[in-house]
Amino acid sequence: MNGASREALAAARERLDALTDSTSVDAAKLAEELAAVTALLDREVSLRRVLTDPAQAGEAKAELAGRLLSGQVGGPAADLVAGMVRSRWSQPRDLVDSVEELSATAELTSAQRAGSLDDVEDELFRFGRIVESSPALRAALTDRSATTTARTGLLNSLLGGRANPATERLVVRLVTRPRGRSLESGLQTLSRLAAARRDRMVAIVTSAVPLSDGQKQRLGAALAGLYGHPMHLNLDVDPEVLGGISVRVGDEVINGTVADRLEEAERRLAG
Repeated sequence: MNGASREALAAARERLDALTDSTSVDAAKLAEELAAVTALLDREVSLRRVLTDPAQAGEAKAELAGRLLSGQVGGPAADLVAGMVRSRWSQPRDLVDSVEELSATAELTSAQRAGSLDDVEDELFRFGRIVESSPALRAALTDRSATTTARTGLLNSLLGGRANPATERLVVRLVTRPRGRSLESGLQTLSRLAAARRDRMVAIVTSAVPLSDGQKQRLGAALAGLYGHPMHLNLDVDPEVLGGISVRVGDEVINGTVADRLEEAERRLAG
């Protein structure tokens, strides 16, 4: 996003935090209503253009949004969207992306309130690994010819009763409303938002064998010291690393595996 949209999104995040700080606001309901607004704006191109038109007064756009959403969503969702359309946006699509982000953040806030945010983070990570290892499943979930009902039913059979309800709702929205994104990038975004709920970063740790609790604590502390942020570890086991660990934080990879050192030795011998 460009400058104007970044500023508008930052302001919207602050308003969302203010709303969800109140226990009277049902964060899960707010998430569902913001998801419905996302679907509306994604579908109605002319509407999102009007609501982001810099030539129109912000108050007039807010009144229009209020009329359209009246009776469709609750007061907190309507007020939040009205505040967003008062802001200036660089591109109409930025508004849609931002409403969608706030929907996911509200869902994660509901999980945080319930004390299950860690579970949701881990389940999103594990689901991503399952999809990555099963091309047939990925094909079924991303098949554009499949109905929403069919894809939702497949997800219910995979996650229903096995995952946190917040995880299931997030994944169902992502799969049934991909909005041009890959499933993998959508899951990565959700993981990033989950980490941001507690102002921490995510490290994907791959090791040949499961790490002990002590090893996880030491690694988490070391990474937190290195990056200056609390660190959540997503753990993956891959026997092919032949010992040691590989850590990925964002686009940065820290390799300390035997396989990596063997490859480096082979390159030096070849040279």
